[in-house]
Amino acid sequence: MRDLILKDVSFSYPGGFLAVDQINMEIKAGDNVAIVGQNGAGKTTTVKMMNGLLHPTKGDVLVGDMNTKDYTTAQISRIVGYVFQNPDDQIFHATVESEVRFGPKTLKLSKEEEDKRVQEALEITGMDRFKDENPLNLPLSTRKFVTIAAVIAMGTEILIFDEPTAGQDVEGNKMLSGILQKLHEQRKTVITISHDMEFVASNFKKVIVMAKKKIVRSGTPAEIFWDFETLEKAMLKQPYVSRVCKALHIEGNIISIEDAIEGILNR
Repeated sequence: MRDLILKDVSFSYPGGFLAVDQINMEIKAGDNVAIVGQNGAGKTTTVKMMNGLLHPTKGDVLVGDMNTKDYTTAQISRIVGYVFQNPDDQIFHATVESEVRFGPKTLKLSKEEEDKRVQEALEITGMDRFKDENPLNLPLSTRKFVTIAAVIAMGTEILIFDEPTAGQDVEGNKMLSGILQKLHEQRKTVITISHDMEFVASNFKKVIVMAKKKIVRSGTPAEIFWDFETLEKAMLKQPYVSRVCKALHIEGNIISIEDAIEGILNR
């Protein structure tokens, strides 16, 4: 199991646009981490450097003892899986099963192991019932689960999800929560970008806040969502339940319905 470390990392796109400005980050093996912040904060650029899709202009990105500068994207992607925000950037097979099978097949696994990984990934994501469908015929929200299944089937130690809740309804978010729980049980490291503060508060133990290309703060959801200075810097809002409890002057750093009920009963 490998830690993921960013040391004094900056990234500029061709033309000189600075997207990430000298950030430091350490994510321990098995961590379940959300990265939050407004558009333009540098979140997606940061996570793309974690699996070698981009290489830092300055500084180092370390996956265990591997410096991403010294390896190809294909080599890093066997350890760090990446689920794109737009599933259509990732899908290119005619059936859901063949899409999920492509990654394991490239690893030249035994047929038994390949079949096992594909079946488990389809079941975890609920995509087994669509396995013979053309993924491009499925709704966008469902296509996202196809790409999640494809990355899970690769068996990577670290998984990155870029805005998985975008376009999902309540049921879709419940499915995502179940997937995160299953990956946590498997001791996977999961890094998720999300604009959904309710989802973040409910599913992650560590939150990293980015604003203006830098890291503003990291902490637990209770610490982050009751730090009004940090929320203002990052232009973020508290989860709904936190805002309601604040308006009602219910004490405690409340971030969940359960916390709110306890706070109301205590008052």
